[in-house]
Amino acid sequence: MATKIDIYLIILLTIGVTMLLTGSHQYESTNYQKATFAGGCFWCMQLPFDKLPGVISVSAGYIGGYTEKPTYPLICNGDTGHAEAIEIVFDPGKITFSELLDIFWRQIDPTDKGGQFFDRGDQYRTAIFFHNEEQKQLAEKSKEDLEKSGRFTGKIVTEIVKASTFNVAEDYHQNYYKTNAGHYQRYRSASGRDRYLAKIWGNKPAQPQTGPGENDPQGRSPESFIKPSSGELKEILTPQQYYVTQEEGTEPPFENTFWDNKSEGIYVDIVSGEPLFSSTDKFDSGTGWPSFTRPIKDSILIEKEDRRLLSVRTEVRSSLADSHLGHLFTDGPAPTGLRYCINSAALRFIHKNKMKQGGYGEYLDLFEK
Repeated sequence: MATKIDIYLIILLTIGVTMLLTGSHQYESTNYQKATFAGGCFWCMQLPFDKLPGVISVSAGYIGGYTEKPTYPLICNGDTGHAEAIEIVFDPGKITFSELLDIFWRQIDPTDKGGQFFDRGDQYRTAIFFHNEEQKQLAEKSKEDLEKSGRFTGKIVTEIVKASTFNVAEDYHQNYYKTNAGHYQRYRSASGRDRYLAKIWGNKPAQPQTGPGENDPQGRSPESFIKPSSGELKEILTPQQYYVTQEEGTEPPFENTFWDNKSEGIYVDIVSGEPLFSSTDKFDSGTGWPSFTRPIKDSILIEKEDRRLLSVRTEVRSSLADSHLGHLFTDGPAPTGLRYCINSAALRFIHKNKMKQGGYGEYLDLFEK
């Protein structure tokens, strides 16, 4: 006659065998597959896939680099070679890899080699990381079809590479659109992602958009723009960008992004996206910082007296985000005689060919001869 202990052991054994045979733990199922995509900010890439039927999980993380244990600060500095990415665990019986590819293309600008929208740098590149030969072939066919569609005027530069180790990002990055919904919405809106996708694909914006404001051609009026908190800005900006714009810092001369940039386009506030300067007013001052003879609009800047270096200087700040930009001097060339000496870290550059799709089309007349 079986004892209570014997019966208990039989029950445990039965449960264990059942779990093994049925694959009850979702990640042990041999039917599930992985898809790994890089599309710029991984906060913005989780939401489109998270609620799809057949998608088991979506994790934010880092892939494609050479550092064994990448961290967010290292990623932001571009020191690891990794890209921000998402790893999707999905059931191919309910949703196919091809369907996931279709959704992926609708979240990104595949023609941008320098990053995605607000976020610049190789860590924000776009890529499809395939896990097997079938995924590779499907990705290549999907990319080829998109190129032939004529939807994009520029060349599609999204990489298709073999998946390497996926490093799951820190906990506070997971499901950021849920855990920090307010900041997520402000960040996504400020990035220009939704406006671009709406133009290309007709995507519904992540949040209602206000009408264009006088100071903000991307569709945010001064009344609707809400500046993120300092903690939030530390997540959005690189340490250098935060130091310059929020702590009135100065970056090294000749060792910054735009001091010798000769491309045509406009320079916008790194925080808010408000347009500040045009390449048509940029000149080489010999100082090692981007220098301009005037802003795009007289009302776009705020000037303040600065006595911090035992001399009186004129500090220049943006009107919408109140970002510290640099200083104004009166030793510039004609016709204004002014020199706006600006930190690259306070700026984001929008190439002339990207202005219309980025929401800055009204400024294209600056480049008409």
